Amino acid sequence: MYHLGRKLLSAKRFKGAITALLGLAIALPSLAADTPSLDKINDRGTLRVGMSTFVPWAMRNTQGELIGFEIDVAKRLAADSGWKVEFVPTAWDGIIPALLAQKFDVIIGGMSVTPERSKSVLFTTPYSHSGVQVAANRELADGFSEFSDFNSRRVKIAARRGAFTVQVARETFPKAKILQFDDDAQAFQEVINGNAHAVIASSPKPEHEAVKNSDKLFIPFTERLSKGNEAFAVRLGESDKQAFFDNWIQARTDDGWLSERYEYWFSTLDWQSQVATGQ
Repeated sequence: MYHLGRKLLSAKRFKGAITALLGLAIALPSLAADTPSLDKINDRGTLRVGMSTFVPWAMRNTQGELIGFEIDVAKRLAADSGWKVEFVPTAWDGIIPALLAQKFDVIIGGMSVTPERSKSVLFTTPYSHSGVQVAANRELADGFSEFSDFNSRRVKIAARRGAFTVQVARETFPKAKILQFDDDAQAFQEVINGNAHAVIASSPKPEHEAVKNSDKLFIPFTERLSKGNEAFAVRLGESDKQAFFDNWIQARTDDGWLSERYEYWFSTLDWQSQVATGQ
């Protein structure tokens, strides 16, 4: 019985050892897959950024080089982190699938945080806040500087038919008459011609049109009517990368760099001469 018990114990130990080895073999691929995502970028020495061209977020200059707000952000992030940067232009409708397929490390492309997108990607802290703004006719809206000035039955506000801005206009100025047009160009022209007090549109269109038509238009509010939340996007589970980017965004927010760059690209047209025609 003693020898039989020892044999049974040895068999159990052998089986346990085999089970442990099999478990380790199965776990090894998972351990490799769980290598911190920042280590991969550091080993490569290059941050690969997915983006789409869209004025003024990212566009081509007359030499064919990428410029724009997102380009400035990605370049500064890479420089601060000791990396090179590689841009991977990607069609907008395929940019999240391309990220998940590991075509690049991060999306820096003016992507708004939404509950639906959050099911597929991990968002950082927002680094910019675009939104909706108003451009007003200098003569008709002379002296208007408060929301209440435009919330009157005597006021006409132009907007693009079917756009989110129509909803914002109705919620912000419920008493005003909302005039709807097929595109933004028609809506802005209506205000320039003096047939409406103001036009509501997504930034940076109002700011840029006010610069182009400074004799006819002005921006009455320092704050936008609604704020978007644009953030970097990384793959689910890449919390180390998310935390690293969050810290960088906080530092560049605190020192005013992100705000300064945003205002340059969204509130001025000082960069327009650099841009290739057709964008």
